[in-house]
Amino acid sequence: MSKSKNLDFDSQCVHSGIGDYEFGPVVPPIYQTSTFKFESVRQGAALFNGEGKGYIYTRLSNPTIEAMENAIAQLEGGHKALGCASGMAAVTTVFTSLLKSGHHVVCSKSVYGPTTTILSTIFKKFGVTSTFVNSSNLEEIKKSMQENTKIVYIESPGNPTLDLTDLSGAAQIAHKHNAFLVVDNTFMSPALQKPFELGADVILHSMTKYLNGHADVVAGIVIVKDEENYLLFRKTLNQLGGVIDPFNSFLVHRGLKTLAIRMERHSKSAIKIAEYLENHSKVSWVRFPGLKSFPNYELGQKQHKAPGGMIAFELKGGYNAGEKLMNSVNLCALAVSLGGVETLIQHPVSMTHACMDKKLREESGITDGLVRLSVGIENVDDLIDDLKQALENV
Repeated sequence: MSKSKNLDFDSQCVHSGIGDYEFGPVVPPIYQTSTFKFESVRQGAALFNGEGKGYIYTRLSNPTIEAMENAIAQLEGGHKALGCASGMAAVTTVFTSLLKSGHHVVCSKSVYGPTTTILSTIFKKFGVTSTFVNSSNLEEIKKSMQENTKIVYIESPGNPTLDLTDLSGAAQIAHKHNAFLVVDNTFMSPALQKPFELGADVILHSMTKYLNGHADVVAGIVIVKDEENYLLFRKTLNQLGGVIDPFNSFLVHRGLKTLAIRMERHSKSAIKIAEYLENHSKVSWVRFPGLKSFPNYELGQKQHKAPGGMIAFELKGGYNAGEKLMNSVNLCALAVSLGGVETLIQHPVSMTHACMDKKLREESGITDGLVRLSVGIENVDDLIDDLKQALENV
């Protein structure tokens, strides 16, 4: 078992999830195997009955995957975690575990596009209804709660507008109605925000982003607070089959070691870039939790250790100006996703949120000219110089 529970978070990033292994490796071995050999028929039968310690089949559990899961559960302050093949596999696991026909979901409008899509298409087909709200306004959450509401689903900061939700307030509303507060913590990571401490019941991440941090893995994770929900979610995930593989688990676990220092660098650089953009004559507005002009700045100061590395902004020329800017950058990469060591720039309306209902997109503040910037760990002056020369072409 990991010996890092009483350490500072920075030290936990390096040591969490690491146990004692044969031959004494300091890094958990990669058990790249589909199945495990039993010592006897009796032992195999015992494992299938949930008795004894051991492994059966990698879709069910695997030592490399388990090490990564334990590490992230510890960093989030949870009981256990479940590694998934993608962020959307994590979302699907949560919804499938907790919802059934006749249930209702209250969901932030500003979330990852496919999350709203899966609720309004696949789960709607199975009799689940959803209400999408501006969760920054707790009154909207309150008014949308119904007797059959099972989940209040929040992404804070929201994707891509960076809207913040008072998670403690949302938790009180959800629990008053016997609903689960599920928080997508992808944009902040446990280095900057601890949803369980603010009342969340379930946390999920796209580990493709900050947890891994190197743009070479597609993966997701679900973290729970108790054994009852762990067993419920594990049964669902194992039956759906959307599990992560050992090698990607190894890569994520490796990425965690630098999570604390990466998030510190992302945040410091993003503050400087956001201030530069806010003062630029061609920029209409900038949304970034680290700016005092940000609508929920004070909430961010209470809820986050630092503002993170995500910036949303719009140019005065709208869609065409944004397109020109993104086609003119050199150091920033024009690509979707976020949270890697490299800086990425993208256009949500035509890319990550293109599948989202247009009306809902507009209500969520995802305008045609919105540009999303994921600030990497490059030299911040180099990044500003790149944006400066690109803005000159607008």
